[in-house]
Amino acid sequence: MNQFKTIAFVAGQTPEAREACARLEKRYGNADPAKADVIVALGGDGLMLQTLHKFMKSGKPIYGMHRGTVGFLMNEFAEEKLAERLTSAHITVIHPLLMQARDVQGRTHEHRAINEVSLFRQSAQASHLRILIDGQERLAELISDGVLVATPAGSTAYNLSAHGPILPLDAPLLALTPVSPFRPRRWRGAILSDRAVIEFRVLDPEKRPVSAVADQVEVRDIASVKMALDRSNPLTLLFDPEHALDDRIVMEQFAF
Repeated sequence: MNQFKTIAFVAGQTPEAREACARLEKRYGNADPAKADVIVALGGDGLMLQTLHKFMKSGKPIYGMHRGTVGFLMNEFAEEKLAERLTSAHITVIHPLLMQARDVQGRTHEHRAINEVSLFRQSAQASHLRILIDGQERLAELISDGVLVATPAGSTAYNLSAHGPILPLDAPLLALTPVSPFRPRRWRGAILSDRAVIEFRVLDPEKRPVSAVADQVEVRDIASVKMALDRSNPLTLLFDPEHALDDRIVMEQFAF
């Protein structure tokens, strides 16, 4: 039984995505996203992240088709049998990280991240960071270019490039990964419970300014950042059975 009778299409800016959207709209119609049963995103992973953020509070499932550069979060593109593919798709539910960043002027900035929250040095000076987990100091000083916390869905993105661990999608874990650590030189990060509250405090923020980035949103000149998984905002993704996200994460661990 087709539970997705009305479809809303959103597309990236590439000619491939726009052309695909026009063809699918002609074939299946294009409903108002507020009234649609499902949202189909056409593009790459960047477009998928934008779509997830835009419709985060809608509760609507999102099905991506690859018409961009990187398509880890996308299904293969095809015009035919879209209704059947949606009906047979596997459901994956993920939760974003809620970042609460306080800047040097005492203002609080709240943003959510589906992949990761990252801290980066803003100048030639290395960042000096203190790390607390559930209110307990775990690392008095990390000297590095930065640090990040990744969800399982984001563990194969920037976290993997920074030599962080790949997390199974259904694992109740978060990856804490340093970016080019200088001291402690041999520290490679930690794997934490997804119920942990993680806090970073910037040591000497005036001399060593640091920015915080929640996916694509940057807050500059921060003094501290606190984050935890936001269980009040479940996000539903749909994947073809042969392209389930958890299978792809397993495959990444055997890629060279």
